[in-house]
Amino acid sequence: MPTILVADDDANIRELVCLFLRNEGFATAEAADGKEALTVYASKQIDLVVLDIMMPVMDGWTLCKELRKANPDLPLLMLTARGETWEKVKGFELGTDDYLTKPFDPLELTARVRALLKRYRVGTAQTIQFGNIILDRQTYKVMRGTESLTLPLKEFELLYKLASTPGQVYTRGQLIDQVWGIDYAGDDRTIDVHIKRLRERFTATSVFRIETVRGLGYRLEVYE
Repeated sequence: MPTILVADDDANIRELVCLFLRNEGFATAEAADGKEALTVYASKQIDLVVLDIMMPVMDGWTLCKELRKANPDLPLLMLTARGETWEKVKGFELGTDDYLTKPFDPLELTARVRALLKRYRVGTAQTIQFGNIILDRQTYKVMRGTESLTLPLKEFELLYKLASTPGQVYTRGQLIDQVWGIDYAGDDRTIDVHIKRLRERFTATSVFRIETVRGLGYRLEVYE
């Protein structure tokens, strides 16, 4: 049973979110601020964190950064009353995986939690398969049905990164850091060039599509 940590300074929101999650079969833990959340995380096996941005002692931005340092593979869902684009961008750049604005639909909350947990199970594998496409990170080969494709290294790594967590939005900055490395000195518009090439290579398939999220970045959507 996955355990979800809910960090929010509003006791009513914590109670409500935990109730929804427990009704869906999840175990829950609670924290009233970022500092308490780190303490709880260090003392329990936590599988996903739902965190608010505006909290006392340590806000959600700092908590997100600290959790990502502690565990790069921990799913993070930001839950906030704010919905401005710049805040979404900041959240994604700090390492959050998804963003849900209050007031929220309980069914959407639990659906996003389940989707994040599923993404991370896929993300830890060395082989990713969706439809007739197989990406093998050990050999850097792509299989499309019986056809074997060899992509340039950066194209493969970019596709693998997007496919490892389908539906997750990545900013250009995140993709540069995670695929090209933090020391890359070129223009981040190189991402756009590589995305264009991947789209051209896979126009014949309806299994997936790389979507542009206006003002944010890119995500890969799978159609099964």
